[in-house]
Amino acid sequence: MDISPDAGEPGSPLAGIASAYSPRLAEFAFDPGLVAAVDQHAAAVCDALIPGQRGPQPYGPVLALPKPRTVDREDLVDYVLGFTDVLAEADWREPVGYDFAALRLTAICWLIREHDLLGR
Repeated sequence: MDISPDAGEPGSPLAGIASAYSPRLAEFAFDPGLVAAVDQHAAAVCDALIPGQRGPQPYGPVLALPKPRTVDREDLVDYVLGFTDVLAEADWREPVGYDFAALRLTAICWLIREHDLLGR
């Protein structure tokens, strides 16, 4: 599958990732382990993009709800461009199953869908 920034809509690397990896999200219904792995990768991406929103708040009421973690489209685009550049330099090819990169790209696809980043 083409994961280059040119895949999908012109100028939209997120559209290329969503197009290539959306079919993998259907596998969630059959593989709870895949759900857990993608969830961990999505959390790692969020931690990279939103470092100030990690963990419990050190001050404030004990029962206060944490702020919802939001993913900014431009930040995710920058992350995707950097990640796919590294994959291209390593001459990565998508495996039949899942490896670290395929899980990370699937998690990015999930974040795109959950945060409606193509609809903005």
